[in-house]
Amino acid sequence: MKTLKKLFLFLAITCMAHGLRAQEALKEAETAYAQENYAKAIELYESVLKNYGDSYAVYYNLGNACYKAGKTASAILNYERALLMNPGDRDVRFNLEMARLRMTDKIEPLGDLFITKWVQVVQNLFSVDTWATVGVIGFILFAGCLTLFFFAKWMRLRKIGFYAGTILLIIVVCANLFAWNERKALTERTGAIVFAPMVTIKSSPDASGTDLFVLHEGVKVFIKSTLGEWNEIELEDGSVGWIHQKDIEKI
Repeated sequence: MKTLKKLFLFLAITCMAHGLRAQEALKEAETAYAQENYAKAIELYESVLKNYGDSYAVYYNLGNACYKAGKTASAILNYERALLMNPGDRDVRFNLEMARLRMTDKIEPLGDLFITKWVQVVQNLFSVDTWATVGVIGFILFAGCLTLFFFAKWMRLRKIGFYAGTILLIIVVCANLFAWNERKALTERTGAIVFAPMVTIKSSPDASGTDLFVLHEGVKVFIKSTLGEWNEIELEDGSVGWIHQKDIEKI
């Protein structure tokens, strides 16, 4: 028992020290940013991510530092990573759009159906953890409504239980669907950012393939398949081709 207590105490102290070191590193990075030493801020933020794990806030701050340093592709990459973890943050979306204004290529996305856009907007309101929480709370309330519907003595209460339960069931299904979609985006990471100043997209996974079109740094692409060191990509406007993996960075 004493050994177990010592182990828990050691783990608690280790976690506390780990957290303090992370806070000190973040403060140092914030100081460098405030002093407009963006190169140092970038180095420190990247060190925090490497040593202490992914963080939405750190990706956001790193994106800001890269933007200030004129590193457009890196800024877009880190804003995109922040959005994967917190899709509902308006500040990140605004800064991402500002960074995209610096891009050479202006890719016009394919037009989606209104319902598709509406669903995407709703899904982006919250993170995967928030949607999961909404799903759990909604299910508990749904169970309460079922109890009310089956066991209430008055018809009015039964009706309330039925209609409220129907609405809650829809919320539960949608919340779980949104959470699953965002979890899938986090784990699969099919999106990528072009980092080469200029790269020619090929018709086949080979340097001798036919030239299709040219992309510049900062463009977002989606990886469809991989063959050796080549990735088949699709742009937001539907264009498809092959690019060498060294020219892109996965989100």
